[in-house]
Amino acid sequence: MSTAELKSTSEGSTMVLTISNPSQRNALGPDIYAAGIEALNKAENSAEIRSVVIVGEGSWFCAGGSLQRLLANRQLDRSVQAESIEGLHNWIDSIRTFPKPVIAAVEGAAAGAGFSLALACDFVVSARDAVFAASYSNVALSPDGGLSWHLGRQLPRQLASEWLMNGERIAAPRLHALGLVNELTESGQALAGALALAGRLNARAPNSLASIKELLSEAQSATLASQLSQERDHFVRNLHHANAGIGIAAFLEKKPPQYE
Repeated sequence: MSTAELKSTSEGSTMVLTISNPSQRNALGPDIYAAGIEALNKAENSAEIRSVVIVGEGSWFCAGGSLQRLLANRQLDRSVQAESIEGLHNWIDSIRTFPKPVIAAVEGAAAGAGFSLALACDFVVSARDAVFAASYSNVALSPDGGLSWHLGRQLPRQLASEWLMNGERIAAPRLHALGLVNELTESGQALAGALALAGRLNARAPNSLASIKELLSEAQSATLASQLSQERDHFVRNLHHANAGIGIAAFLEKKPPQYE
């Protein structure tokens, strides 16, 4: 029986999702994908939860897919692996469309689908000595979890090709220099750094952050004209939200706002 699970706890207004599969360096599997989607649905419907942090149990963030499970799936119908990847992709999509900030707290390594998972988050806080690896080609496989999509848009093609085809480990400071990691911490402090960032985000108006996340997602494929229209509509809606009155009044009165 698999010991893999996704643990859900709360730290103030932040839901912390912990990938727990210590015997396999927090490798992912269908049960974790389903639990991840369920947890985000619960968080979306909770006014008390304003952000989510994803972290790995112990000294690793996530080793990606279990090679033992993949090897076993080679003996089964192709639909079995296709269904498993659909589960991962549904979780990735739910993170991207979730209207609240999601932060990855990376210790040790984020490899394969673990790298994909980290990049799907809105923010990445990483220990300085952590490494990232698109290690698929090391075992004659190709990316999943949206990794080629994220790297293909955020890096020059030659660099994305290098990372995906060579499968080498990339140090966290290099990702930080390229803008793929938001903050570096000392070893063992990624979760604390992520929670501190979440606390700062939690103090901001949830409707404003939801609009920003949606606009950034739409900008990937929008024309300037359509994006300008979306920005107009979001701005007007947010201006007439109660939080705009709270925020503007607090700014003019030089006091901290308390958003709904």
